[in-house]
Amino acid sequence: MRQCDLRQIASGTLEHYERRAAQFRDGTQDHDVSQNIAALLRHIQGDPPFTILDLGCGPGRDLKTLAALGHVPIGLDGAASFVAMARAETGCEVWLQNFVDLDLPTGRFDGVFANASLFHIPTLALQRALRSLHAALKPGGVLFSSNPRGENQEGWNGERYGVYHDLEGWRRHLTQAGFAELEHYYRPAGLPREQQPWLASVWRAAVNPVVSTDL
Repeated sequence: MRQCDLRQIASGTLEHYERRAAQFRDGTQDHDVSQNIAALLRHIQGDPPFTILDLGCGPGRDLKTLAALGHVPIGLDGAASFVAMARAETGCEVWLQNFVDLDLPTGRFDGVFANASLFHIPTLALQRALRSLHAALKPGGVLFSSNPRGENQEGWNGERYGVYHDLEGWRRHLTQAGFAELEHYYRPAGLPREQQPWLASVWRAAVNPVVSTDL
C-alpha cells in the first residue's frame, strides 16, 4: 500500500464524518466515557494539571470534560467541521491533522487520550502514528486507547475504514512502538464478553524504548 493510498483511505473516512458532523455530535454528546478518562488519569505520574492530547477529539465532548477537571487538553482531529465545533464549544486549542500525517511536538504531553480513533489508521500506517505519539509524550507519559475489537480484520465498513484488533494483535503493535501495557478492560462494563465490543487499554511510553524496525 502506497502513501497516496493511505491518504485516500484517510480522506474517505474523513469525508464520511464531514457529511455527518452535526448528526455525530448530537448522537454522541451524552456518551459516558468517564471510565476511560479515569483510566488515563490514574496512570499519569506527577502533579496535575496535566497536558493531554485528545486524539480524534471530534466535536469536543471529552475536551470539555478534561478542562472541567482542571487539566490542559489540546484537541486534534482530521475533520475540519469537528475542529471548528470543538474550538467553538470548548475554547481549547484544537489542531487539524490527518492521523496518517501526524506532526506533533516532541515531549509535550503527559497523556494521550485516543478514544475510538486509532482503529481508523490502516495497519501499514499504524507504527508511524504510534511512534509519533510516543515521541510527543513526556518520558513515562501515558497513552489510552479504546477501539472496537475484532479478529484483526481490516477494510471498509460502509464509508469508514477500520482495523478491528484483538488484544494480542493490539499488544504487538503497541509494544513494537515502545509502549508497556498498564491495564486493559472491555466495555461496556458489567456485561458478558460477547456484549462488550470495545477494547480499552492503557500504556506507558518507555523512557528508552527499544523498537523494532520490522514494519
